[in-house]
Amino acid sequence: MTGKKRKPQALGDVMKEVLRSSKVGERIAQAHVIPEWRSLVGPQIADVTEPLSVTAQGTLFVAVTTNAWMNELSLLEPQLLKRLNAKTGRLPIKKIRWQIRRG
Repeated sequence: MTGKKRKPQALGDVMKEVLRSSKVGERIAQAHVIPEWRSLVGPQIADVTEPLSVTAQGTLFVAVTTNAWMNELSLLEPQLLKRLNAKTGRLPIKKIRWQIRRG
């Protein structure tokens, strides 16, 4: 066996380094828009939508109850993106893909 022996590291420290180097932490922070959706968009929009997922490229998929709401929300997308991205320290949401809620 060659090389220097290293001291054992705490598992928490190792996991922090793995998460930091893999950027998983940034993706987790980006995905926080899903549980924060209602407070970010307000109750009226939240009542007719359901955030589904966020891609690594920053696309947020959101289910909408009706075509009329989908059209309205498409027009509001620039304002909604500003609200979603107002919190610093996380990867931005770049686009919202609206889709009709099934079922």
